[in-house]
Amino acid sequence: MKLLKFGGTSLANAEKFLCVSNIIEKNKNHEQVAIVLSAPAKITNYLANIVENDININQALEQIELAENIFINIIKNIKKIQSCFLYEETKKIVKKEFNQLKKIINNFTLFKNYPEHIQAIIISRGEILSIWIMKNILASRSHLVTIIDPIENIVSQGNYLNSTVNIHESKTRISKINIKNNHIILMAGFIGGNEKGELVILGRNGSDYSAAILACCLNAQLCEIWTDVDGVFTSDPKKIFNTCLLKSISYEEAMELSYLGAKVLHPRTIKPLKDFNIPCIIKNTFNIRSQGTLICKKHNYSENIVKGITNLDGIVMYVIPNKLIQQNHNLISMILSLFKKKHINIILITQLSQNNFSFCILEKDTQKGLLLLQQLCKLESKDKSFSDIKVIKNLSVLSIIGFNIFQQHNITSKIFSSLGKSKINILSIAQRSSNYSISIVIKKKNILQSMQIIHDKLFHNNKIINVFLIGIGGVGSALIQQILQQKHFLENKNITIKIHAIANSKKILFLNDSIELKNWKKYFKESKEKFNLEVLSKLLKNNYFVNSVIVDCTSDEILSKKYTSFLLQGFHVVTSNKKANTSSLKYYNEIRTTALKENKKFLYETNVGAGLPVIQTLKNLFYTGDNLICFKGILSGSLSFIFGKLEENILLSDATKQAKDLGFTEPNPCDDLSGVDVARKLLILAREVGYKIELEDIEIQAILPNHFKKYKNTEEFLYKLKEIDSTFKEKAQNAKNLGKVLRFVGTIEQGGKCSVKIEEINSNHPLYKVKNGENALTFYTNYYQPIPLVLRGYGAGNNVTASGVFSDLLRTIL
Repeated sequence: MKLLKFGGTSLANAEKFLCVSNIIEKNKNHEQVAIVLSAPAKITNYLANIVENDININQALEQIELAENIFINIIKNIKKIQSCFLYEETKKIVKKEFNQLKKIINNFTLFKNYPEHIQAIIISRGEILSIWIMKNILASRSHLVTIIDPIENIVSQGNYLNSTVNIHESKTRISKINIKNNHIILMAGFIGGNEKGELVILGRNGSDYSAAILACCLNAQLCEIWTDVDGVFTSDPKKIFNTCLLKSISYEEAMELSYLGAKVLHPRTIKPLKDFNIPCIIKNTFNIRSQGTLICKKHNYSENIVKGITNLDGIVMYVIPNKLIQQNHNLISMILSLFKKKHINIILITQLSQNNFSFCILEKDTQKGLLLLQQLCKLESKDKSFSDIKVIKNLSVLSIIGFNIFQQHNITSKIFSSLGKSKINILSIAQRSSNYSISIVIKKKNILQSMQIIHDKLFHNNKIINVFLIGIGGVGSALIQQILQQKHFLENKNITIKIHAIANSKKILFLNDSIELKNWKKYFKESKEKFNLEVLSKLLKNNYFVNSVIVDCTSDEILSKKYTSFLLQGFHVVTSNKKANTSSLKYYNEIRTTALKENKKFLYETNVGAGLPVIQTLKNLFYTGDNLICFKGILSGSLSFIFGKLEENILLSDATKQAKDLGFTEPNPCDDLSGVDVARKLLILAREVGYKIELEDIEIQAILPNHFKKYKNTEEFLYKLKEIDSTFKEKAQNAKNLGKVLRFVGTIEQGGKCSVKIEEINSNHPLYKVKNGENALTFYTNYYQPIPLVLRGYGAGNNVTASGVFSDLLRTIL
């Protein structure tokens, strides 16, 4: 016997209902199965809004309609997919249930609050209807089904909205039901029945609790909780990077994780499974191939001692001064007893110093707790002794969970040292009596940073990037400076960038511990080591570092032809050099094939927009199914600057000289004004979106007359440029008269036609205000239309390009 429980996200629509039914059928082929279902996603929230919020009858009926429509749409769509589905029969049941709800709401319109027994009836409708829908799906597939009524058989005690199950009595009742071996067992989660036979609910997350109870009552060998995540992770993947899926954890570890904030299972769900020794697997309905996480009695303690990191926010700490304790030596035990009696949960008992006693509760209970303390101490609020009790707010509890964790001295030292480096103050530290957790109290504002730091420290080795830098012109030098500036910041993130070699076209400097990076220029000048392809080959062969990266900050074509060799030798490649990506399509594809095969990264974000996140943004769009309709962009920072100056009545030759002086242009500005560099960037973009084109396929409208190509001397070129000043002045003035400006624009049309040319841009166009060295890229896609996705920012300059290379460098460890 196996029990399977499916949560609300697993039943959110028709397709998911049918997916769940397929999982049920697959399991039923191997053994008898019992199924517990939640309400479809959003249903319980709609119904809870009626009883928990102060809304009028029209608003209440509106919530009912929303919930009813979800169910009607689900069964309609099931019928479309599974034609044999018992649609009419199911629709009658849905209508009947919601008509009853409407009657209930109409009957209680005069009441300010719904009685708790009525609240329970309203909130639980979703689970009941989930069972009827699943029953009719299975019945239409010729499966035999037994429905267990939880009101009659899940014997509960407590109030109507948060009852606890009597497992022994429930087990006795269910054992009397004549369930045939070939039947699929169905039961609504979240619901029980009191001694009067009235419906009660088992609190939020009660469906998981129901599943555990039914597993115990049926003597199931396994309980599977199907949800929308792959299992239990070392921390919340929505908050923390690089989390790991746990293969298994013990019942005690799971309970500790849950109690201290992790959204695993509620502790009271785990306890009956533990008591009856029923293993539980957390699985993902949307990734059924995932093995999930096993929660069980025994697991391999030779694995990592630490199982997870979690947090509780909204915490306050009471600090009781020693002088109050001395006045009454039983004060601590009295506080603990009174808070328990008044249902105020003490999360942690901590100690700031030998002179104080402190404990943590939820922030929502702050005032109630203070009143109890005042009453207990028999002190007036004006009493100075009572005023000495401190309440520290805006706190979080960060907990590290694992078997016998406090005995592992290296774990506590790692926690303190890593947080100390980040200057995060630990207010208090505590060990719970279970010996399965270490908890620290910190300011809430530091919680996510602290969790990330500790997670990386405990679950990952220090991340080291070993760099071999080729090219130390403007971009390469700026990159080294940025790495130096960010050294301490990265160390606090457990990232170390270690530069082992710095080279230019003539020589190389090998760095070691005796050479400080900040003095690299001095040592490079003194270096006698020549650099050539033979030296480079030797360097590759003798590299024994993990996570090594070749960083190419040159424009050398020969070096770019070696990228596949670098990848094959175990290096990542980060480059600002466009030559490889604008080489033949064959080589372009070869690099990517090699990187994929060798599991290495080839990163070139700066090839198009310097520091702008163009390539990655484009990849993300197309990974998610988007398609390019049209692209227009200003892809040259130098030409952005030059054409921007033309509209200010500055001559072409003067604008070009200014751009050169600012470092925006190539050493010879003729290379910029030829338009070839823009065409190369456009080629890369076109290839990124899937067009199989070569550089010669791009139409380039010349800015300069052909004879300008012969001027290789920069000064001569700038002087000769004066010959066409008047032509461009006239073009700029004509555009201005039309309310337009001149821009040098790269275009990709649907189908792959690419062009680079001067265009007159009107004031409504995203490219109209782009100048002063900015790049701007406008993508019209299926997702982004009629308003395009626009990326805009500086597209030239050593610092922004270096920052793009730096960003790619960091991505090699992500």
